[in-house]
Amino acid sequence: MPVRTYHHHHHHNNSNNHRLRRIIPRVLLAVFAIYAVSFAAYLLRHQSPHPHPHPAADPERDATLRSSICEGGRVLLDPGLIAMSRGGEPLDQVMGRAEEEELPKYEPGALQVEAAAKRTGPLVEAGFLDAYVPTGGIGMHTMRSLLDSGRVVPPGELHCSQWVEEPTLLVTRFEYANLFHTITDWYSAYVSSRVTDLPNRPNVVFVDGHCKAQLEQTWEALFSNVTYVKNFSGPVCFRHAILSPLGYETALFKGLSESFSCEGASAESLREKPDHQKTARLSEFGEMILASFDLLRDDILSSKTSNGLNVLFVRREDYLAHPRHSGKVESRLSNEKEVYDAIEGWAKGQKCKINVINGLFAHMNMKEQLRAIQEASVVIGAHGAGLTHLVSATPDTKVLEIISSMYRRPHFALISHWKSLEYHAINLPGSYARVTDVINELSNILKGLGC
Repeated sequence: MPVRTYHHHHHHNNSNNHRLRRIIPRVLLAVFAIYAVSFAAYLLRHQSPHPHPHPAADPERDATLRSSICEGGRVLLDPGLIAMSRGGEPLDQVMGRAEEEELPKYEPGALQVEAAAKRTGPLVEAGFLDAYVPTGGIGMHTMRSLLDSGRVVPPGELHCSQWVEEPTLLVTRFEYANLFHTITDWYSAYVSSRVTDLPNRPNVVFVDGHCKAQLEQTWEALFSNVTYVKNFSGPVCFRHAILSPLGYETALFKGLSESFSCEGASAESLREKPDHQKTARLSEFGEMILASFDLLRDDILSSKTSNGLNVLFVRREDYLAHPRHSGKVESRLSNEKEVYDAIEGWAKGQKCKINVINGLFAHMNMKEQLRAIQEASVVIGAHGAGLTHLVSATPDTKVLEIISSMYRRPHFALISHWKSLEYHAINLPGSYARVTDVINELSNILKGLGC
């Protein structure tokens, strides 16, 4: 069958297409590039030019993906040729297990693709992998090793213990227990579904051996069915398989060294007046998460300010995340309790009603976390994974991030920008925040809300 690759752009490079057809005709192609400008390109079908180390004939192409979301049919994965732990175990049963045991190592033939004509051999050439999936970006690039294991087989040579008929996303996770990293995986899976025009929620197969974590419940809410590749008793074949990009290949990480010109807007406004420098993709993604928990209801939005203004303080607290975790989280705000208590006391003395919400997310289920974000007029917190929930915030939400000198990263400023949220930051010289500075900044934000 013909291969379909998606670069999220309407312009194509004919010479590249010719090369792809020459290298792996009519088979599944997956190109994952460590240095891809992926997340912003996912958000936008078109982008304005950005500086790029690789020249191209079309200047607009400079801002497109060098990483692709790709789909194919008649694809086999053989769990017996993938060395890793089984995955899906309860956390308390695998304490101390090394991370390398949970990440896949592929033997030749672990991935097989049926060709349309008689042909055998490697799925891709080594030179192709060197050009598109370099090894120097992260310590262990699982997609490179998966492609390297790939073999093309003639028609009728796929020997499967079972066939999966429904469209299936093949997902490899790294930091699977951290909300920020997991949301980047959710987003990659969401976009993979959108650009391949899947009519319904697809299946997800984890091609990793991580144990169960609390966030797996949300995977199950977002997608039709979730399983681990090692749960299959033998070689499994897929009528329709889609390789989802690694969570690390997003512009939230590229934002550490690059800037992006796109900004957030509502889907309605862009339908009325298209603007290629604006995006509604992240807002649509947030709505998908909310819909999965039945939280896209008018009564939630209409009640947002009916009982005062909610100031949600997202707290960092200890929790057991994975087999190598001590259960202790690193403090990003050394006097967090002092700041929280001061805000709570200050709010009680204001003329307007201010409800300070103690955002202890580690002890709240996902629906409770999402509802707290939706009902917040202001979200405040130290730089940390809990702020990633801003993808589901309502458009009128204000953001105040307290950033220690050790964690000056743009992740939540970018999310706010791509969601068109009003964003404020307090940059600390260390990890200690002066209470008066925080309250003054919060007071100014609330004045803008009529308080």
